[in-house]
Amino acid sequence: MATAKARPLDRIIERLLRTQWLVRAPIALYRAGLGWALGPRLVMIEHRGRRSHEPRFVVVEVVERGPGRLVVASGFGTSAQWYRNLAANGVAYLSTGRARRVRADVRLLDERESAERLGRYAAAHPTAFARLKGAMDYAAGGEAKIPLVEFTPPGQARTRSTSNADTTSS
Repeated sequence: MATAKARPLDRIIERLLRTQWLVRAPIALYRAGLGWALGPRLVMIEHRGRRSHEPRFVVVEVVERGPGRLVVASGFGTSAQWYRNLAANGVAYLSTGRARRVRADVRLLDERESAERLGRYAAAHPTAFARLKGAMDYAAGGEAKIPLVEFTPPGQARTRSTSNADTTSS
C-alpha cells in the first residue's frame, strides 16, 4: 500500500496541493491576463458548478498538447470538484499562454486511454510525474487512478481512433 511506502516529500506535496489558498493563487494571474507568465504547461479551466451553474476556476498541468487540443489530469481523481462539474455539464473555457477564455468541448478519457497517455507524459517528464504520482498515491491511500480530460475546439470533438493516432506531447 502506498501510504506505508510514501516518502516524506509525497506527503508534503499532497498537503500543499490540498492548501486552497496556494493552489488558487495562479487563478488571479490568469484572470489579470498574466497566465502566460506561468508557462505553457499550465492551463486555467473555467467550468460551471453542477448545481449552482456559477463560474468556477481551476489551474492544472497540461499532460499533452497537440493541434487544437489539450489534455489535463485530474490528480485527485473523479472526486475532484472541477472534474465532477465537467462530467455533469461539459462547459469549459480555457486560458493558457496569451489565449483567454476560449470555449472548448470536453471529453473524459476512459481508464485505458488515460493510462496510455499518462505513460507518455511519464516518459517525457519523469521527475514531475514521479512527484505527482507519489503525492496522489499517498492521497488515495493506495494506487491512485488519475483520469484525463481532453479539450478540443467546439464541434471538433475527435473520435478515439483519431486521438490515439495523434501522439504529439508537450
